[in-house]
Amino acid sequence: MRKEKEKKKGRIMWGFLYTGVFIAAFAASAVFKIKGNSLGKKYTPAWNDSVGKVYTDLVYGEGEANKFDPYVPAETGRETYGLVVYLHAGGLTTGDKSGDAEMLKWLCSKGYVAAGVNYTLRDGAHPDASVYSQSMEIKSSIPAIVQEAEKLGYRLDRMAVSGGSAGGCLALIYAYRDAAESPLPVRMVFEMVGPASFYAGDWTTYGLDKSAEAAAELFGVMAGREITADMIGTPAYDEAVKDISAFMWVNENSAPTVCAYGKYDKVCPFKSAKHLIRALEENHVPHEYIEFPHSGHGLQNDNKLYAELMEKIEEYVDRYMGS
Repeated sequence: MRKEKEKKKGRIMWGFLYTGVFIAAFAASAVFKIKGNSLGKKYTPAWNDSVGKVYTDLVYGEGEANKFDPYVPAETGRETYGLVVYLHAGGLTTGDKSGDAEMLKWLCSKGYVAAGVNYTLRDGAHPDASVYSQSMEIKSSIPAIVQEAEKLGYRLDRMAVSGGSAGGCLALIYAYRDAAESPLPVRMVFEMVGPASFYAGDWTTYGLDKSAEAAAELFGVMAGREITADMIGTPAYDEAVKDISAFMWVNENSAPTVCAYGKYDKVCPFKSAKHLIRALEENHVPHEYIEFPHSGHGLQNDNKLYAELMEKIEEYVDRYMGS
C-alpha cells in the first residue's frame, strides 16, 4: 500500500512539472511574435479587404477547442491555391490561434490560404490531453480546412505546415508521420524550437537523464500511454514514443524543412534537436537548420540570424509552394 501511495505521489509531482515546464515554454514563445514584428513591414503587411479576409472559429471536430481560422486572399481568380497551416505555441497547456494573426496575415498576403488551428490543451478540464491526442486533432483538422476553403471558392492542391515550440512539435509530426494520409501533398514544413525527440539522456534540464522513473512519467504524459522505467533505453520505449517523435518518421520522401533551435534552450533541450538534424541529413532531405548560438527558447539574442531564418522560410515557401 505504501509503495502504491509513493508511486501515485510521484505521478502527481511529475504531472505538476509537466505543466510548469510547458507553461514556461508559452512565456518564452511570446518572443517569436515580438521579434517577428520587429523585422519591419516586409513581415507585417497592412491588413484590409484588398489583401484578404479572416473567418474565425470554424469547427472541425466535436471538442470545444476544435476550431480554426482560415485567412483567404482577396484574389479569387486562380485555379488553385496553396494552404499554409501555422500551429500555435503554448507548451501544450495554453495558447490560441489568435496569437499568430500577424504570421497568418503575412502568409495570406503572399497569396496563400493560411489557417490557424486550435487543439485541446492539457489542463484541469482535460487532464488526458497529450502530444499524441493533439497531433491526432491536427490531423483531423486538415480535411475540414480543405473543405471549407472550397466552400469559400479556393480550391487547394498543396500545403505547408508550420509552428513554433509546441506548435513546431505538432507541425513536424504532421509533416513526417501523417503526410502519406494528408488530403493535400505536404510540400514543406518550417518550425522553431519544436521538440522532435524524447530521449531521457537529452532532457538533462529536468534531470531526466538521472531518473528513469521521472522520464517514464513525463514522457508517458506526452505520449498519452503508460511508460515504465524499465522501458527506458529499450526498443519498447522507442515504439511507445514513436507516434510523437517526429524524427523517427523522416525518410527520403519527407518534406523539405526549415528549422531553428537555440543553443541555450532549456525548455526544448538543445541536445534533443540533433536527432532531427541527423535524420534529415542521413535521408538527404532538403533542409535549412539555423542554430542560434546565443539564444534560448525564444531565439531572442541573435537578431541577424532571426532575420536570416525569416528569409529562409520565405525562400522555401516560394520554392516549394509555388504553383
